[in-house]
Amino acid sequence: MSSRSSPGADVDVISVREIESGYVSGSGSEPNLPDIYFTKPHLAFLNRQLQFLEPQEILRWCITSLPGLYQTTAFGLTGLVTLDMLSKMKIPRPQLVDLVFLDTLHHFPETLALVDRIRSHYPLVSLHIYKPDGVDTADEFARKHGQNLWETNDELYDWVAKVEPAQRAYRELQVAAVLTGRRRSQGGKRGDLDVIEVDEAGLIKVNPLANWSFSQVQNYIKQNDVPYNELLDRGYKSIGDWHSTQPTKAGEDERAGRWKGQPKTECGIHNPRSKFAQYLQEQEAKKQEEVLRRALDGLEVSS
Repeated sequence: MSSRSSPGADVDVISVREIESGYVSGSGSEPNLPDIYFTKPHLAFLNRQLQFLEPQEILRWCITSLPGLYQTTAFGLTGLVTLDMLSKMKIPRPQLVDLVFLDTLHHFPETLALVDRIRSHYPLVSLHIYKPDGVDTADEFARKHGQNLWETNDELYDWVAKVEPAQRAYRELQVAAVLTGRRRSQGGKRGDLDVIEVDEAGLIKVNPLANWSFSQVQNYIKQNDVPYNELLDRGYKSIGDWHSTQPTKAGEDERAGRWKGQPKTECGIHNPRSKFAQYLQEQEAKKQEEVLRRALDGLEVSS
């Protein structure tokens, strides 16, 4: 005589078996599974293996290995290559990689026009746009933070325009891993870039085109008719905000037009998070000092 167990009994059996065997399965014990975590030896091993793969192979590995995967992009050439490669992989809809675009409110009009063209060219891709908190236009930004904040306090500008919106996006979208457009040939701090990195907060950053040169990226764009920013035809190679981006000259690094004349080489979202935590603490300390000074001045006047 055959016997049938209830669904609850099946779960109990699975749990007991997992405990006895020392293993857990993703379907049976999700609460017991840790978040994505790479030890240093494992991370070093992955980078040794991934550096020999083509970008498409790296992307396929990411899709099958990293839950909570998104692509962060300002629609530079490298990000556009990544987007186009993903679109040709015939990925099932639940595994499509959504885009996260940080609208600083200070992008070139050509960049914003490109966003619309990308939406039309890749209709299956979902785009999440995040702006500085509490503002929707450049005028509102200036009223809240002052005129030309990038000149008066560039670290605060990086925080409110880029870092805070990025962290808000990661939190709200439950982002665990991101695809970036960084490459070693871009120079500066990116010269020794690994294919896969983990930041201080545990966010996994994958640089699928880390090994490619600017000419390889440019050739791919042309050969595959990928929409791109019109500013690239006017001498720009790396495009950020209008106030801190210039065309590059012959022989210069492709990011030489960013923050020209300044020691700065990164926009903030790829700097250590501890740097901004320390900066915010310093800003708060200055505010408290100012409050205390005013209170003491008031006591002196009254006395």
